[in-house]
Amino acid sequence: MHLKSKIRRGELTIGTWITIPHPSVIEVLSTAGFEWVTIDMEHAAINISQAQTLIMAAQGKKMKAFVRVSANEPTPIKHALDAGADGVIVPMINTRADALKMVDHIYYPPIGKRGTGLARAQNYGIGFEEYRRRLEKDIIVVAQIEHIQAIENIKSILSVEAIDATIIGPYDLSASMGKPGQYHLPEVKKTIEAYDTACIAMNKPRGAHVISSDIRELNERIARGYSFLAFSLDFFFLGDKAREEMKKLRQ
Repeated sequence: MHLKSKIRRGELTIGTWITIPHPSVIEVLSTAGFEWVTIDMEHAAINISQAQTLIMAAQGKKMKAFVRVSANEPTPIKHALDAGADGVIVPMINTRADALKMVDHIYYPPIGKRGTGLARAQNYGIGFEEYRRRLEKDIIVVAQIEHIQAIENIKSILSVEAIDATIIGPYDLSASMGKPGQYHLPEVKKTIEAYDTACIAMNKPRGAHVISSDIRELNERIARGYSFLAFSLDFFFLGDKAREEMKKLRQ
């Protein structure tokens, strides 16, 4: 099934997160059966040239390539999409106005206000019309919900039709409440429950980035009805396995 439709229907889809800017990492992870990867340009040391190479690697392995952009601004979003990304994950969408601004940055007029350019996405100048049609039909728009203000405005954010999915960000959410990293506290859990309640009431898919490489936390999210899930990230898959096996060796 078409991934955008699958996400919107709330069917389970699992990807992973990329922070190491080498295409071999994506090729190795592709053997695990992920449907998509997210290339992190917000917190990882990945530039746009490296991101384009990683997008190529993912698409070459039949995975969708998302980019988590650095900010809800026109230039990083435009760069990621012009490089050929299949979708963008945009941080700090805290209000309906933020969400509408994000849509403006993603789509060409008359839907949005994105500037037009010719790059990889537009087949280097000979495929602009084809890309414009694909953009309107296929591009995947994901808003990060990671601030107490976003929880307060969650229903108005979810009402923006162009949003395909949201991802809850418990670390930044807890920080916005003055309790960074303490997302297991009752008051932080309550805000996450408010996110769950709003998504269920409005029949919107719920998403999360499960940082741990332990399948138990992923299964817990699935059991709670989350359907758009990023499972861990490259350096945890690498490091956790190495640490686990070396611990066995020392024992």
